[in-house]
Amino acid sequence: MSELIRVEIIGAPIACKEGLKDSWREVAEWAGGQLRQHFEGSVTVQYFDLFDPGCPSILPGLQLPVVMVNNEVLSNGDKISIPMLRRKIEAILEKKNGSSAGI
Repeated sequence: MSELIRVEIIGAPIACKEGLKDSWREVAEWAGGQLRQHFEGSVTVQYFDLFDPGCPSILPGLQLPVVMVNNEVLSNGDKISIPMLRRKIEAILEKKNGSSAGI
């Protein structure tokens, strides 16, 4: 079995009048479901709160949410984009399939 493509989304709860909202976590869970269904077991999606002990380190100056694919920053400070994630994952899979086809 080939190595899974790792999508990591880093966010933080947002303070609002009603208290704390965990909107990025909710969107990350929804995005994860969409990506896992589309790529049928080739991708893993994990959400991290910025203050979680296991949160991957991010470069100074990046804005939340940070979306990383295989430890590479795909986007930061913008919406979590399923189309952008799909294009990146498809490119990785094409590269993997192309490099193994010559073996």
